[in-house]
Amino acid sequence: MQITEVKKINMSNSLEQFLSRAEKLMDQLQAILPKPLSEPDWTQSTAFRYRKRQGGHGALEAVAHVGHLRFSDLKEIDLQKEKITRNTLQFIEGKGANNVLLTGARGTGKSSLIKASLNEFAHLGLRLIEVDKADLVDLPDLVDLVSQRPEKFMIFCDDLSFEEGESSYKALKSMLDGSVAQTSANVLIYATSNRRHLLPEYMKENLSYAPSVDGEIHPGEGIEEKISLSERFGLWISFYPFSQDEYLSIACQWLQYMKVPEKHFESAKPEALLWALERGSRSGRVAFQFAKDYAGRMNLSA
Repeated sequence: MQITEVKKINMSNSLEQFLSRAEKLMDQLQAILPKPLSEPDWTQSTAFRYRKRQGGHGALEAVAHVGHLRFSDLKEIDLQKEKITRNTLQFIEGKGANNVLLTGARGTGKSSLIKASLNEFAHLGLRLIEVDKADLVDLPDLVDLVSQRPEKFMIFCDDLSFEEGESSYKALKSMLDGSVAQTSANVLIYATSNRRHLLPEYMKENLSYAPSVDGEIHPGEGIEEKISLSERFGLWISFYPFSQDEYLSIACQWLQYMKVPEKHFESAKPEALLWALERGSRSGRVAFQFAKDYAGRMNLSA
């Protein structure tokens, strides 16, 4: 065999080895790179969660067991129910509706009201997608995915608040009102928060607009930046702490929901008040937790 032929064989073998290694490297890169967001089976549920898996791959997962809350299960928030009902019906009927921010005291029914809205209007084509705060940067991909669907989608962000400098803050701000792309007509954002302006506020911001010690030349502009996010929600729904009578009414409602006979309601009220006193709160959440404990004790003794 001539030397030239040997060299050609060696070069051919080297090329094959190089191509084999290159293919393996491409396979590894494809496993690491984010994949396009794929559609779930929309018939599996009325509620979906957006989840990030290892490697940064996002996926919509159907919620297997959707809560059964209805508006009739929520007491002492009639005005809030009226506002969210009107806005959601306008949204479903395509007659103009706003993104919604529900703010106020903890445990007063903010999240429950959104979940009840889904159950009330799911038969009209309403669907819910729950997104964690950390994943809000992927909102444009979610909106693009559902924009051609016939259903109406609530993007639900629970307990929303930001610290300064978080990237998801600006992603949400742009999506609400500010992106060059028009927001899809079948998507609205419903968010709950204990902070009215979603960002921490400091006493020094209310003292004056004079230059601050930390070097901020125009502190007023910083305040405007904080307020601008919450202002992009067209509808604010506020929740307030419950009085004692309202708290007891809610506790009785949850007792009824958990099949406790009505004859036990009066004897349960002192226990409900003690339960709230121990927790330092007369919220709807505390009333629910009491009713759950009371019904459990009754069933256990029976």
